[in-house]
Amino acid sequence: MSLPKKNRRMHDNMDISVVIPSYNESESIPELTARIERVMVAGGFSYEVIYVDDGSIDNSWSLIESLHTANEAVGGIRFCRNYGKSAALYAGFSAARGEVVITMDSDLQDSPEEIPALYRMIVEDGCDLVSGWKRKRYDPKGKTLPSRFFNATARFVSGIELHDFNCGLKAYRRKVVKSIEVYGEMHRYVPILAKQAGFRKITEKEVQHSARKYGYSKYGWERMIKGYLDLITVMFITRFGRSPMYLFGGGGTLMFLFGGVIAVYLIVRKLVLQGQGFPVRGVTDQPLFFLALTVSVIGVLLFLAGFLGELISRNGADRNQYLIDDRLGTETEEENKKDRL
Repeated sequence: MSLPKKNRRMHDNMDISVVIPSYNESESIPELTARIERVMVAGGFSYEVIYVDDGSIDNSWSLIESLHTANEAVGGIRFCRNYGKSAALYAGFSAARGEVVITMDSDLQDSPEEIPALYRMIVEDGCDLVSGWKRKRYDPKGKTLPSRFFNATARFVSGIELHDFNCGLKAYRRKVVKSIEVYGEMHRYVPILAKQAGFRKITEKEVQHSARKYGYSKYGWERMIKGYLDLITVMFITRFGRSPMYLFGGGGTLMFLFGGVIAVYLIVRKLVLQGQGFPVRGVTDQPLFFLALTVSVIGVLLFLAGFLGELISRNGADRNQYLIDDRLGTETEEENKKDRL
């Protein structure tokens, strides 16, 4: 049986936090909340539901306020404008207090009835992250075909064997969501970020996918382009984020040395041929000299880029600063610590 209203939010060992990014999904929110509550009560879980209203212009926030009044297990974070799904997840992760954190979309295409099985895979099977796999999807071809290509690319470059990196329904050990930073379109690559952070028990579970019941999909081709750009970013960050000098400095040094070797070759060649009485053009009159000069300059610029990257990586500002308009029953991790002192 679930905890009483007042104690549910204060419970120190909460079982599950359900983080739900939402943007103009007011028609789905009441039904989704009711289904989650039925699942939690039936399973006897202590829980919280954290809606992150990503700048909705419908009546989503007023519905969340009403649901919070009726049940304190339902909380919310409201952004002043639309920041995107990654920002919403980051805010939800910061506020989550459950031992297991479940994420799902708010459009009713993810089934809350999957939560108990996902919870058991984390708690009983010892997984760090479980990603949903929508083997049978009810999305249009314009969304499924690019998604398959994207997932194949992500598998190839990351080495993580997941069929559906972008499935909104995922389960995390609490330590995972507190150890990663999600921004841009990085929500697609949370498994990659988790692996880089040292979490190795990453698996998937086939989950039920439902056709959209209300509204329309927010997916567009621009998200596909952003997704691939962020894939390049996340692969760079995971390999060289801590030491960009290894990439830029190493490449720059090689190019500088290559240009220097060419210049030395031209000078030695000129001196040798002149010593043998052959007419030779000046070093600076040869096209190869300008190639060597260009390569050397690029090498120096790459080295400087690596040096600046090192400075920025050690003194960079926090990327995840979002203007939050209101909160309902949620706290950041820092506020939780203050409350416990």
